[in-house]
Amino acid sequence: MALLLHSAFLCPQGSPVVELNVGGELYTTTMGTLRKLPGTKLAEMFSSSAKPCMDAEGRFFIDRPGTYFGPILDYLRSERLPTHHIPEVYREAQFYAIKPLVKLLEDTPQIFGEQVARKQFLLRVPGYSENLELMVRLARAEAMAARRSPVLVCAVRTEEDAAHCADALRILEAEKRSVVKFGPWKAAPQVKDLLDCVKMDITAQGYQVYYEPYSGRTLRAKYFSYFYTFVFIWW
Repeated sequence: MALLLHSAFLCPQGSPVVELNVGGELYTTTMGTLRKLPGTKLAEMFSSSAKPCMDAEGRFFIDRPGTYFGPILDYLRSERLPTHHIPEVYREAQFYAIKPLVKLLEDTPQIFGEQVARKQFLLRVPGYSENLELMVRLARAEAMAARRSPVLVCAVRTEEDAAHCADALRILEAEKRSVVKFGPWKAAPQVKDLLDCVKMDITAQGYQVYYEPYSGRTLRAKYFSYFYTFVFIWW
């Protein structure tokens, strides 16, 4: 009795099976799968004119994280979208220039929320990235023989708030207290949203940090809502 084989089990004519070493992870696929989408880096790597890198065992070598290459192959094989490690797969899809997959991943909640909502907000906070770097420098400067390093932050959402706490900033400056000032910004998110973003992005750099409302004796209580202490924990 003749057997009818599904097309997934048939090796397309002229599409040899190849072994890949992607960052130490081994994969087996066909040349047709790798060349499936013209214009991608994979299609270019394995074009007839390219000279791909080979490892010591004669496998094609790609110097990228191998863990997230599996979902890339799954998409090329069957257009299946990943369900785990979405940001990491998104980064790899960008590297390989797989535009249809990049577009689909940008519509997922994880990437949409990060790229469209959070990052667009932070672009409206003047000097956000520079302030993060300053916070880290201040914390590291205070870390000598200490378990924790406090960094004082002032967050003002509006021009009115900035004017209101100007006196407090002058007082702290006179006392030679370092203050990292965020804002004002023209966007809907509130101060707590900004503080959460700061904590998230510093944590992403490998630091252990938390924040709490400022409660020092230097300032009057009416200024407390504008000032927060970020505490870096070293050990």
